[in-house]
Amino acid sequence: MELRHLRYFVAVAETQHFTRAAELLSMSQPPLSQQIQRLEHEIGTPLLKRLTRGVELTDAGRAFLPDAIAIVQLADMALEKARGVARGMSGQMSLGFASSVAFGAPVFDLIRAFKTRYPAMELITREENMALLMQDLGEGLLDAAFIRLPCESSKAFNLKVIATEEMKVALPASHALSQQQSVALTQLAEESLIIFPREVAPSLYELIVSACLRAGFDATRFQQAPQITSSLGMVGAGCGIALVPASLCCVNNPQLVFRDIENNTLFTDIAFAWRRNHPAKTVLHLLSLINGE
Repeated sequence: MELRHLRYFVAVAETQHFTRAAELLSMSQPPLSQQIQRLEHEIGTPLLKRLTRGVELTDAGRAFLPDAIAIVQLADMALEKARGVARGMSGQMSLGFASSVAFGAPVFDLIRAFKTRYPAMELITREENMALLMQDLGEGLLDAAFIRLPCESSKAFNLKVIATEEMKVALPASHALSQQQSVALTQLAEESLIIFPREVAPSLYELIVSACLRAGFDATRFQQAPQITSSLGMVGAGCGIALVPASLCCVNNPQLVFRDIENNTLFTDIAFAWRRNHPAKTVLHLLSLINGE
């Protein structure tokens, strides 16, 4: 049984007329009649009663019609689904996020715009530290990722910077310098620096540590937090200070404050990363949004 025969039968059954069905199908009436006869022959029973001015369904035809319609609709849906995936309009896209970009408004503005433009696309998201994120991207477990620069392994991928953030100093609200609008790192040299593990974001780690060491911090007093974001809880608990991207200032904790760094030279970029060869069309669609297309 051919799918086209089912389409022909459904058209005739719904219009109750061979000529009108032929016009709907953009074909002539005699071939349509012949194809319906072939379908009836294959089934082994008439599906239509030929009348002087049209047709009507036989009992077998009435029983056959709902399933024929369902099969045609399912085939159309499968076809459109396959075409949508091929065009990057539907299907799935696996997208990674570095833990420290979870508060970045530009990232989620892009995701919102992407979902508006491609509502049939299912986003499968994963938040990881930078090391695991770049590994998964390289192994094809992710289609793309939003990462934080600097990042050593990012050189293996295509990158598009979407935002640049200055680093801020997070202080306990009770700190003696919390009333100042800006703080020099040298004023904090006696404090414990709370910092994430180097493997979370090696290049950013080196950037922060180098700046603090130049300001006179004692490396033996550094304390480790599991992630950039978790360092804020330790600051609020009075364990020390932390240097964090400006987007984390949205964290509402009455036990901590964020202040500018005087003569600040510490900046970090949020970037969109994808593999150099054969990017998925969904990735190209998201990239076009980033480019303002």
